[in-house]
Amino acid sequence: SIEEAHHTLLPLLGPGAATAFALALLCSGLSSSTVGTMAGQVIIEGFLDIRFSIFLRRLLTMVPALGVIAWGLDPLKILILSQVALSFCLPFALVPLVLFTRRRDLMGALVNRRLTTAAAWLITVVVLALNSLLLFQTFGGRF
Repeated sequence: SIEEAHHTLLPLLGPGAATAFALALLCSGLSSSTVGTMAGQVIIEGFLDIRFSIFLRRLLTMVPALGVIAWGLDPLKILILSQVALSFCLPFALVPLVLFTRRRDLMGALVNRRLTTAAAWLITVVVLALNSLLLFQTFGGRF
């Protein structure tokens, strides 16, 4: 479990393992929250022309986490579920991103090169294949 993860670091870091793990986890959480909040703000303000107060943005970011804590849900299970949800949302961002960044009329001098576009399509196909495999295995399929 995530609560016991610091024990894995004990042989490497000694008694400071718990502190090092807690600090790393805190930094990871803060950076991901910041990136998520800023990305959401840019998308909402840029594409939808809607402005939210900083208080409301922070509230929208923190309420789901506080709900997990308040309901006593297993943080590791929630973390895994959030990553699964993210993996299924990723293609909806990747496909338009690859399509738009290969167009010189949109990107100008910052247009992706063919090799970059090919690598991006390969990554997109791999993500879609892994998502399909996850669905197949989840609903009883076997290899």
